[in-house]
Amino acid sequence: MNQDTALGMGHFIAQADGVGKALLFILLAMSVISWAILAVKGLTLIVRRSRSESFLNLFWNATSLDAVANEIATHGATDPFSHLTSHAMHAQAHHAKYGAAKLEEAGTASDFVTRTIKKVLDEETMRLENGLTLLATVGATAPFVGLFGTVWGVYHALVAIGMSGAGTLDKVAGPVGEALIMTGLGLAVAIPAVMGYNWLTRANRVMVAKLDAFAYELHTFVAMGQPLGADGTAVTNVRALPQRVQPA
Repeated sequence: MNQDTALGMGHFIAQADGVGKALLFILLAMSVISWAILAVKGLTLIVRRSRSESFLNLFWNATSLDAVANEIATHGATDPFSHLTSHAMHAQAHHAKYGAAKLEEAGTASDFVTRTIKKVLDEETMRLENGLTLLATVGATAPFVGLFGTVWGVYHALVAIGMSGAGTLDKVAGPVGEALIMTGLGLAVAIPAVMGYNWLTRANRVMVAKLDAFAYELHTFVAMGQPLGADGTAVTNVRALPQRVQPA
């Protein structure tokens, strides 16, 4: 086999030392992890959106909160909105039955419902952001892992060329070009991770913003028994709910 047909990815892997092969393994692991996160989070996002739309449609068309509670009891809380609603109604019923028996239940029923909603919102936000840190880490570090592999490969290629005494372009281009494969692999791992991270972050911001808006209405229904008025007078006790950045 001549030199032209021998050059390529397979030849590069065969000639790589322990460090080069370890870097290739790291990039492969990063790629598998990032694509696995994207697949799982993407599928979860699609299912969550579908279930949330179904629940919100049921909620706003229900005749009473009792009907919503019966629906949740029958089918369970399978999306962020039903989860938030279930906890808010349970908090109101618990406070009405037992009163402020513990420090976390101190204050009025409205205060207790507000704290419960804030807690559930934080839990849902953490659940949405699960895995994104690892995805961002892959996107930020993969190019540098590939660059380090390129530097290492070029160094060994130049040492081998120097020892052979053949420094012509046709002798240098092949080994150095093979070493540059590592840079390309680093970019191939990083680009999908960065794009996926931005997509999921945007989708999560939209979901959290919708949850925030729904939380104000839900608090008013559960704690005050009426929807938000056009004059805003019914939202006095809900101002303590957390403010979040709205999607751009």
